[in-house]
Amino acid sequence: MVLYSVTVNVDKDIEEEWLDWMKTSHIPKVLNTGMFKEYKMFRLLNEESGVEGTTFSIQYFAEDINKINEYLENHAPDLINEHYEKYKDRHVSFRTLLEQIV
Repeated sequence: MVLYSVTVNVDKDIEEEWLDWMKTSHIPKVLNTGMFKEYKMFRLLNEESGVEGTTFSIQYFAEDINKINEYLENHAPDLINEHYEKYKDRHVSFRTLLEQIV
């Protein structure tokens, strides 16, 4: 199992709108690529002092690295760009790949 984790910090004043858009539009589009078996979404509870906004972790689970690579090559650029264009200066995000070992 391979985990594609997207961590996003969004401005507090758009948090509800962003969450709704993620649940109803973005995440379904990611899952419709067929590259992921499931996803989970978490809200960070222990924000660093001085960090503004709310931080979320969206975790997409794939069978193997080949599915992740296919997603990154064929689907991610358009989906990332759509997210960026919609919430330009209202978020910061980064992505991480993790491999399950136990």
